[in-house]
Amino acid sequence: MLQKELRQAKSIDNVYNSAYWHLAQKDYTLAEIRTKLERKTDNQEWIETVLDDLVGKNYIKSDFDFAVLFAESAFHNEQGKSAITRKLRARGVDEKDAAAAIEQVMNDEDIDQFELAASRLISTFQTFHSTTKEKLYSQFITKGFSRAEIDHALSLHPEKDTLRSKLEVKAEKADLSQETMKLYRKGKGKRVIRSELRRKLIDVEDFDNVIDQLEQAGDIDFYQSCMDVLHKKRFDVSNGKGKSKAYAYLSGKGFDSDEIKEALSPSD
Repeated sequence: MLQKELRQAKSIDNVYNSAYWHLAQKDYTLAEIRTKLERKTDNQEWIETVLDDLVGKNYIKSDFDFAVLFAESAFHNEQGKSAITRKLRARGVDEKDAAAAIEQVMNDEDIDQFELAASRLISTFQTFHSTTKEKLYSQFITKGFSRAEIDHALSLHPEKDTLRSKLEVKAEKADLSQETMKLYRKGKGKRVIRSELRRKLIDVEDFDNVIDQLEQAGDIDFYQSCMDVLHKKRFDVSNGKGKSKAYAYLSGKGFDSDEIKEALSPSD
């Protein structure tokens, strides 16, 4: 559907009427009203006359006054300084006016970003069952808080020890046997499998028992796996140098010396 073309102003009175209509809807910054009037007319003299007049009559707030009111409301809604600054800049408020307004509000209302972050955290999360550490930090950084402020807020939260990272949540749900088999099928030896499981924060306390069960069931054979990996690489093991390279490669894949020696031994 085509947007209806805006009727262009034929006089400065039309520009005034357009400005009054927009300001009756909500508070706009000077830059926002200017943009709307520029859609109404390309007569810059009319626009500047109307804007100067309405600012003088307090129909339009100065950037500083607008920023003060905006910051007061945002701080009361527990938003942080950087988010307020970002939103003011997005609405066309001069950077210096935004900074001065925020500083004034913080001084007048004795706002402490660390306390504000702590207050927002406890009001947003009574528990951390529905989020992860990464999501929480991302959300609070978007709301204008620094990592130091978030760290401080977390240190005061009664449920802080229950907050888990995405990796920890995934690890808690992981099945040790299934994760072991995934790595085995990728040609990993026992040592590397254990190391990668630990890196994923998966509990490996029962790892040796799981390996024994999988071997007894015939699901795992590290000797055969070591030979398969060696054959795929096609090392020239007819000389000492080639064997040395193959040995180092297979060791790096996590196979033990017995498995590697078996793989490198001449076939009958």
